[in-house]
Amino acid sequence: MSGRAYEERAGGFVNPAKARLAAGEVIGAFMVAVPSVAAVQILARSGIDALILDMEHGAIDLATLQAMIAATQGTRVAPLVRVPATEPWLVKPVLDAGAMGVNFPLIASAEEARRAAAAVRYPPGGVRGYAPSFAAARWGVSVAEYWRMADREILNIITIETPEAIAALDEILAVPGIDVAAIASFDLSMSLGRPGEFDHPEMRRLVAEAEAKIRRAGIVMAGVALSVEAAAAKRAAGYRMLLKGFDVAMLERAAHDAAGI
Repeated sequence: MSGRAYEERAGGFVNPAKARLAAGEVIGAFMVAVPSVAAVQILARSGIDALILDMEHGAIDLATLQAMIAATQGTRVAPLVRVPATEPWLVKPVLDAGAMGVNFPLIASAEEARRAAAAVRYPPGGVRGYAPSFAAARWGVSVAEYWRMADREILNIITIETPEAIAALDEILAVPGIDVAAIASFDLSMSLGRPGEFDHPEMRRLVAEAEAKIRRAGIVMAGVALSVEAAAAKRAAGYRMLLKGFDVAMLERAAHDAAGI
């Protein structure tokens, strides 16, 4: 589906990642932890669908974040932001900087999911404060048009990282306003005290339970796929948003490969 088709579908600018998901497509993303405008400029032109700018684990401040988001303009990439916690005061400046979506970590209850949904929406449906900041400029619309379409176009991604979250997943996914549920396999293995043991029976059981609940809820399922084989397996299991790389790991691997020439 072309960028022009997205534009005509909604009668104006739309979030390209959300439009592709709505069209039934599988999208890819890179996680970006390095606070670098130059890195974003390069990654945004790689052909990837979304960049998740990581304020949970990356050393990215708000001023740098705004510049990184602006650096995606003129590309097909949707700039998304992973915030450190599900708190409206953390979400407001991220969205005002022009982010097209928010990735909330460690969602483990329906109440936390409701807070996440409210944080990305203006009243009366949410608690987002109104500020004509940089968002309209990044989206290429007037302030008034941004305000009218933001609630519809912001992508809300929640991350499932613990057995407790999986136990409560039916209630979590029943909360209106969730677009994507991401299964964080490494964090889940950490919560079990078995970091990286993805084939452990309990780990496999929990992932299968989470996948079944997400499919049943009709929510887009996201997960990590760092190889062609992993991506194919994830697609076969119904995943439609794939985290295909981490900037630090990609840089490290490229540096080691180049050093060995």
